[in-house]
Amino acid sequence: MKTVIFACIHNAGRSQMAAAWFTKLADPREAQAVSAGTIPGSQVHPEVVRAMAEVGVDLQATPQLLTDALAREASLLVTMGCGEACPAVPGLSREDWPLEDPKGQPMEKVRAIRDDIRARVVDLIARQGW
Repeated sequence: MKTVIFACIHNAGRSQMAAAWFTKLADPREAQAVSAGTIPGSQVHPEVVRAMAEVGVDLQATPQLLTDALAREASLLVTMGCGEACPAVPGLSREDWPLEDPKGQPMEKVRAIRDDIRARVVDLIARQGW
């Protein structure tokens, strides 16, 4: 079983959406997703929860810290537009998806980010055969 970590700084938006899409779309016998951040927030942004609910995804999650223990269990780290603040884990394959932070954005923008993340997750799953 492969594990993908989706990480951003606060683990309250992009990485949460990516992990939720991955869990919904990937074969659970092949791979699983974990969402984490380098400085986790206290809750997932309400506009993110709302945008995901609009597409039938109940995003009941709590931001969590990206720890060495989580990283040791992973096969891929996907960072999400955090630039120089993105985590790097030695020895772990990494992709960076340059995405805007949905926090405080109008719902139209949050929906666009949500849909972009879904497309990227679909592509990742297809490329990896998950």
